[in-house]
Amino acid sequence: MSIINIFWFRRDLRLHDNAGLYHALKSGYPILPIFIFDDQILNKLSNRHDARVSFIYKTILELKAQIQLAGSDLEVFYGTPHKIWLDIISKYKINAVYFNHDYESYALKRDSNVKLLLENNSINCFTYKDHVIFEKEEVIKDDGRPYTVFTPYKKKWLANLTKSSPITKSYYLKSYPSAALIHKFLSFNSKNKVPTLLEMGFIKSELSFPSIEINQSVIKSYDQNRDFPSISGTSKLGIHFRFGTISIRQKALKASYLNETYLSELIWRDFYAMILFHFPHIEHSSFRPEYDQIEWRNDENEFSCWCEGNTGYPIVDAGMRELKATGFMHNRVRMITASFLTKHLLIDWRWGEQWFANHLLDFDLASNNGGWQWAAGCGTDAAQYFRIFSPAAQTEKFDKNQTYIKKWVPSYGTDKYPKPIVEHTTARERCLITYKNGLNRGK
Repeated sequence: MSIINIFWFRRDLRLHDNAGLYHALKSGYPILPIFIFDDQILNKLSNRHDARVSFIYKTILELKAQIQLAGSDLEVFYGTPHKIWLDIISKYKINAVYFNHDYESYALKRDSNVKLLLENNSINCFTYKDHVIFEKEEVIKDDGRPYTVFTPYKKKWLANLTKSSPITKSYYLKSYPSAALIHKFLSFNSKNKVPTLLEMGFIKSELSFPSIEINQSVIKSYDQNRDFPSISGTSKLGIHFRFGTISIRQKALKASYLNETYLSELIWRDFYAMILFHFPHIEHSSFRPEYDQIEWRNDENEFSCWCEGNTGYPIVDAGMRELKATGFMHNRVRMITASFLTKHLLIDWRWGEQWFANHLLDFDLASNNGGWQWAAGCGTDAAQYFRIFSPAAQTEKFDKNQTYIKKWVPSYGTDKYPKPIVEHTTARERCLITYKNGLNRGK
């Protein structure tokens, strides 16, 4: 049995510009590529039609076909990673395992256990940054502490990027030509069948997925169009960033000369990933602990109205219905719906965060958490608690002709459309009192 190295695909489902894969293919040993459908993650998903599982499944089959064209194959497993790695170690003579970093709590624990298992079996383990431009402690204050406000973080981020060369020639944006090295995969044909969606407890979703190809004009005019939900002013590439079907380095490089505002959005991804790394408590509690003293109303009937898009506030309802129908919600409307839930209805931001986590195709823990805590006023760079979006004002500013609303709420303006479940001025006053009392208790 010949000695091999292994590359483990995870949130990097592509052959091009893949950091860990590039280093693996340059290692000098034949590379066995693998992917694991992690039952510890899949078992927590309540929707058998979860579109993200269908997206991953479709992508894995495409990736497998690409690797087969190179005379190799992709081994696909379903189960608990620790058990699967035990089986792999028993079957192969392995010199080293390569994979890219993940930053979520479960992934960190899983990867730590796998590394220990490999170490105990005298197998080297090499891991790389691939999901972000800067990670962990790469962008910090001069005193070594992490940033908690975006603007100075962005300034330092850009300074680090261009420290020794212009942004377009930055070391951090250089690509890894992994696709040029796929001939170094192990030559073999897998005898293992790819588990079916049904065998894993899922049914193919009928939702369509955003294209990986977008017109550059969308990025060029991003700063002008991004806030208007009735037009195609955003890239909708979130799902591709989430599962690594596109390279963050390539997109950041393009954004650097196409649109500064779009580049800022990519920097926000790094910022929230950094926050999650330094402040892991945010996964379950407020970034600002004093906000955990707020007494949420948590009315289940009102939460249901919000989830189903029946609040009587058309811009809110349009967003919630768009989410349920497509797995996507426009970024501006995400802020409006989140603000409405936490401030008009005084429902715990964690309820809304979980609903988005269950339905967004582009769900990313760090960014989703950051966005919800911003809306609730308890996070970094948060909207102050006394800043309460008026749905009517937001509609007037960003959907004046109600084009977006009419698309998703056709009953609006008829007797079939529900009355508002709360009055704006009353809700605003109630929110201010509740937040003020909670923050006073938290002192």
